[in-house]
Amino acid sequence: MTFGSPEWFLLVPAFLFIGWFWKSLRLWSPLRLLLVLLAAFGLADPKVNVQEDALDLFVLLDRSDSTENLVDKNLVEWKRLLDQAKPSHRDEAHYFDYGAEIVEQGSDGTSFTGSRKLTRTGLALSHITALAKENRPARVLVFTDGFATEPLHEAAEQLQARGIPVDFRLIREETLDDFRLSRLELPERVQAGEPFLIAATVRGSSDTAVNLILRRGGQTLTETKVKLLQGVGRVEFTDRISRAGAFQYEAEVVVGSDSPFKDAHPGNNKASRWIEIAGGPRVLLVTKYADDPVAKVLASLDFTVDVVTNPADLRPGRLTGARAVIFNNVPAFEVPNDFLDALDFFVREQAGGFLMAGGKQSFGSGGYFQSSIDALLPVSMELKSEHRKLSVALAIVLDRSGSMSVGVGGGMVKMDLANNGAADAIGLLGPMDQVCVLAVDSAPETIIPLTEVKANQAKLQARARSVKSQGGGIFVYEGLKAAWDELKTSKSGTRHVILFSDANDSEEPGDYKRLLGEMKKEGCTVSVIGMGTKADVDSKLLEDIAKLGDGRIFFADQPVDIPRIFAQETVTIARSAFVEDPVGAQPTGRWAEISPKLLDWLPEVDGYNLSYLREDATHSLVSKDEYIAPLVAHAHRGLGRSAAVSFPLGGEFSQRIRDWKGYGDFVQTMTRFLMGTDLPPGIGLKHRLDGTRLTLDLLYDPEEWSQKLSKMPPKLRLLESGPGAAPYDVPWKRIAPGHFSVTKDLDEGAIVRGAIQVGEHALPFGPVTVGSSVEWAFEPERLAELRTVSAQTGGRELINLKEAWLRPPNRQDVSLRLWIALSMLGFLVLEALLTRTGWKMPLPAMPNFAPREKVVKPKKVKAAKAEPVFAKEEEKPVVTAETPSEESAERRSRYQRAKDRK
Repeated sequence: MTFGSPEWFLLVPAFLFIGWFWKSLRLWSPLRLLLVLLAAFGLADPKVNVQEDALDLFVLLDRSDSTENLVDKNLVEWKRLLDQAKPSHRDEAHYFDYGAEIVEQGSDGTSFTGSRKLTRTGLALSHITALAKENRPARVLVFTDGFATEPLHEAAEQLQARGIPVDFRLIREETLDDFRLSRLELPERVQAGEPFLIAATVRGSSDTAVNLILRRGGQTLTETKVKLLQGVGRVEFTDRISRAGAFQYEAEVVVGSDSPFKDAHPGNNKASRWIEIAGGPRVLLVTKYADDPVAKVLASLDFTVDVVTNPADLRPGRLTGARAVIFNNVPAFEVPNDFLDALDFFVREQAGGFLMAGGKQSFGSGGYFQSSIDALLPVSMELKSEHRKLSVALAIVLDRSGSMSVGVGGGMVKMDLANNGAADAIGLLGPMDQVCVLAVDSAPETIIPLTEVKANQAKLQARARSVKSQGGGIFVYEGLKAAWDELKTSKSGTRHVILFSDANDSEEPGDYKRLLGEMKKEGCTVSVIGMGTKADVDSKLLEDIAKLGDGRIFFADQPVDIPRIFAQETVTIARSAFVEDPVGAQPTGRWAEISPKLLDWLPEVDGYNLSYLREDATHSLVSKDEYIAPLVAHAHRGLGRSAAVSFPLGGEFSQRIRDWKGYGDFVQTMTRFLMGTDLPPGIGLKHRLDGTRLTLDLLYDPEEWSQKLSKMPPKLRLLESGPGAAPYDVPWKRIAPGHFSVTKDLDEGAIVRGAIQVGEHALPFGPVTVGSSVEWAFEPERLAELRTVSAQTGGRELINLKEAWLRPPNRQDVSLRLWIALSMLGFLVLEALLTRTGWKMPLPAMPNFAPREKVVKPKKVKAAKAEPVFAKEEEKPVVTAETPSEESAERRSRYQRAKDRK
């Protein structure tokens, strides 16, 4: 027996001491003395160590893709064996399915509906640790192929601390013919121009030669043969990249068709990794000009300029290492959506800078209205109706074929999103504009004939939302011809068609080339929104229609993007506002917020994009025309900065600005403003990816940074790829002085970018990606780790399932407080009853230890002479303590009489 708080035994002598002096408390009575002893005993928390006679067996079933149907095939037999071997009814088995997540198994045993793309054994073990009861022995039995996609050491430590052993049963059937890319190794970061090593490890079930292809950014670098000896082959490459940024490498194993061996699992033939190429402060210039004057100015001032002339090549990894991004007259439809989406995080969270320069393919004219970077700019791109010069006639042709009935979530189908896009387009038109809407499958149907908008926007939008999918395919030629028949009669200065069609189901193009030639001759343009990707079967047809129609081509592989693309295209056509006439320029005196150095502004510009200053922005230069529009504006966005230069910096309508003597100073100053302040020294970031687990370590000099970080703790912001993804915070763990660390489990195929924010500074990193074949990697290290974890926790590799119920040496301390409390309650009731009734417990007679009276023996006296006999006086009784005297009796008698009178 042990005591949790033995100091409470000091109450016993304390109460005895109190009872000695205050006898009225009667603490020396047997029952009250017993209550005092029980109270002290209970407060001391006595515990008895006993052996538990029951067991919770947690059975984890690996339901990932790599185990295929092996669990379903054997589960009934496993359950039967475990039930037969169960020692008693007090023992319980709990079954859980796991893959990328863990769920308790349904009653049918085969109802796992979670993601099977990963094997999250570590997550499953940690989940069991949280479920296991503290006062009941537990054991884990894992049915798995042994190839987890995450480390297990954290879960092992938790299980070991709880005394829960982990047994495992390997269930994956060994296949004779399987080849896989086991590992792709390359450094996480190197300097620009520095050579580095790339190593690929191939494993297979046979000693043969297989083909290995190495790619960078989707482009094949080399193809070679790898010879396997004892099932393992390794090949090394060197590469060198001269420009900064992040680049993705991918390696793929290909088993030739002439090989006598077959590849059972092609899902494990690929692996990909990212590498960061570090350089000095870098500016990413995206331009359509072959000889951009902005690039010349920045390069002459020792800026590191990364020039991109083909916007389609842009990827989020290009932002790595960049401090600022400049768009110089680049249309939105040529920039990949994932790069546009990445810019918001780059500026707000990674403290980057963004500038948009003017031109006919920039701002609203370039289709950036309601794009993902619209809110970044210090100017808004809507065009007020009173500033419109020409009316627009817009025809919208909607594909209502059978593919448009596919659900997209939220109770909506693709057709609903297309309808919403058409309605949004109508909402952006002005009262003097005209619109018509046609729905097409095998034949066109006029939903809205060519109608002047006026004040009927709401009614027209409601009719546009009424289109329903009818089945079949879309006859493209019929739709275009019907649209042109409507627009022919319009006298508007701009006539335009938006064709929305499935890139996998666009049929019957007919003589579309002749039709588009006729439309172009009459000044009508055609843009196309393709539902799908450029890889779809009819994408070439849609691209050709947009090219011949002098319009733009958009591909929406995410249906939720459809309304946004409709809005961008409508603003590009209907609300394009590039002022082509020279206009005077007026400084506002706010340039000092960018630079203390005064600037001798140019008197006028050749042309500019009409826009409006946002409330939270500042303008340094405005136009002298009726609009008083911002020509140079800037704003802070999160930790970063953005700027808008509404006049062209190159190409058409830029002669005056390029002749301006202050051109170089202006471009240089704006760029330095965008790049922000440098990060102070003494702090750095390391990141590594282990399977699907990302680990980040923030290292800093305690002397330099401890006081700063105590005032502004570092904040970690992450953004994962995916539609509608939003940045989120991840809490740090302080490992030691000068070291913060955090781990984050990622999903298969996830691409993550992040930033550590310290005050107004940021340490950006990424992108970091989890390969799409991580589930099929079959790394031997993972299987070895499972064996180590099992041994560490006292588990076994279980061959005979009858041994699964072995109880671990688990003894529990059972508290006696409840029984003591119940005993005290019983004795307390008994003591109260005795006190109330006056009944006394019979006690054995105690010996009388009072001192005896001394007996005096009479002395012997000689006989005297006889005396005359007289009558004896009556002897008075001897008064003793036992015999009351007459005086005492008299007092009692008086007391009794007085009492009776009362």
